[in-house]
Amino acid sequence: MAKKSKKSPVKSISNRRAKYDYELGDSLIAGISLSGRETKSLRLGHGHLKGAYVTVKDSELWLINATITSANGYLIDASEQTRPRKLLVKKRELTALLKSKDEGKTIVPLELLTKGRFIKLKLSVGKGRKRYDKRQLIKKRDQDRDTQRELKNI
Repeated sequence: MAKKSKKSPVKSISNRRAKYDYELGDSLIAGISLSGRETKSLRLGHGHLKGAYVTVKDSELWLINATITSANGYLIDASEQTRPRKLLVKKRELTALLKSKDEGKTIVPLELLTKGRFIKLKLSVGKGRKRYDKRQLIKKRDQDRDTQRELKNI
């Protein structure tokens, strides 16, 4: 008889819009404080980071506006779905993030990692892009795609 594997169906939940809206720097992985129902729901893939951001309150990092919805049998109230969640980082990581925040940069949540034993949040410090920067990025991406297509056809 074969053993059952305890593999989770979803490895990560990503914020796809972040790479488009921000010029991102180095990334950092932080822990996140969750309840048991939230953990189960995230492991089943019931959550998203659309519109989420990280802020600093009382020298602590908080994840704001991240949505974790109810999964099968794990009911989460509507008020609890978007509640602020505390992020767990080391002191020197926190001071580095605070320093970059003082420089006018934004702390952006990139991905919720659910693969291992703990659920982690991948963060990055970024600078917001202007509308014309986004247009140039799209134009460059299209040109690169066209040149790759031409090279492939040769």
